[in-house]
Amino acid sequence: MAPQRRAGPKAAESGGGSAGTWADRGERRRLSSVRKSRAHQESRRKWLKVAFLVSSAVLVSLLSWSYLVSEDGVAEVLAHYSESLQDRFIEVPCSEDYDSHKRFEGCTPRKCGRGITDAVITREEAERIRRIAERGLSLGGSDGGASILDLHSGALSVGKHFVNLYRYFGDKIEEVFTEEDFQLYRDVRRRIQQTIAQAFGISSSSMYLTKPTFFSRINSTEAKTTHDEYWHPHIDKVTYGSFDYTSLLYLSDYTEDFGGGRFVFMDVGANRTVEPRAGRVSFFTSGSENLHRVEKVRWGTRYAITISFTCNPDHGIEDPVLT
Repeated sequence: MAPQRRAGPKAAESGGGSAGTWADRGERRRLSSVRKSRAHQESRRKWLKVAFLVSSAVLVSLLSWSYLVSEDGVAEVLAHYSESLQDRFIEVPCSEDYDSHKRFEGCTPRKCGRGITDAVITREEAERIRRIAERGLSLGGSDGGASILDLHSGALSVGKHFVNLYRYFGDKIEEVFTEEDFQLYRDVRRRIQQTIAQAFGISSSSMYLTKPTFFSRINSTEAKTTHDEYWHPHIDKVTYGSFDYTSLLYLSDYTEDFGGGRFVFMDVGANRTVEPRAGRVSFFTSGSENLHRVEKVRWGTRYAITISFTCNPDHGIEDPVLT
């Protein structure tokens, strides 16, 4: 009997152990579930953190890119190098720059703006004009990245200075240039002058070629003098008081012959570029309504000719002649 009485508590003890085991298992499952839930939440928090960091980095990159693009002056391309433009004209309000100079009715700008055309000078003509520039500039050239050749005054970059090529080389000039070269030069000038007059509604006979009108050759060589620093923003009417209308004839192709070197109109709140293309003519009124600069050339060589016009006959110059 006594052993049975002792067995009773054991049986009861055994039954209590079984219940405790199930309770322990339940607790372990609950703890495991809690740990899994916490691990899932922690993993989710980590992914959210990574996603936030990635999105933040992307946003910063976009903002940085936007800032750099704005600083670089590339907000809108007025003329892509790959497109052939018949005529494109953008009218802008005239500045007051012309009021501080003598006005010539029928010529001094009252309509201001900028135009681009690929329909005035052919690529073949541009190549011929470029060869004139190449032959002339082969006689000298700047030590820096920007060289000029002015067939009107004879100015030629040589080292860190300028020489008069007609005096310096004398009769040898006739071995470098031909009368056909100068005739083509005059014909190109005349057609550009007529194009500008038509765009601004004035008579071409009221316009006069003015100085400086010159070839430019630009490469990535480091500037040696201030004459090589072509990239600074400027206003033609302020730099050269005689200018009323400015034009550029491009003689080489952006991305093919050189990188960088785009022409940038620096407008309030936006910058607008012209990508050079051989034979492309860009023209504009010369006041501060057309503040502009040229990007630094990063590689290759950029050729162009600047042809400028005035309304004041006292500031006019003649076409160059081979004598």
